[in-house]
Amino acid sequence: MTKINVKPLADRVIVKAAEAEVKTASGIIIPDTAKEKPQKGTVMAIGNGKKDEPMTVKVGDEVLYGKYSGTEINIDGENYLIMRESDILAII
Repeated sequence: MTKINVKPLADRVIVKAAEAEVKTASGIIIPDTAKEKPQKGTVMAIGNGKKDEPMTVKVGDEVLYGKYSGTEINIDGENYLIMRESDILAII
């Protein structure tokens, strides 16, 4: 796992989105224009949390998040999402 040198503030996390599926279970190749935006990723960095709400996710956790959650950012040529911890739906 690549270490990034950006520290999110408060209850924000940086997530590396999983790659979109390129082939269906039956072997059909999905073109770029029809690929679904992934809703799964790996937590790369976390903030310190809020005073009354400690962080429940940790670096390295595989998480599920809402389809339109987060803001896309680019760090050292890599694309990531930055979002509030409350946008994360589950740890898998």
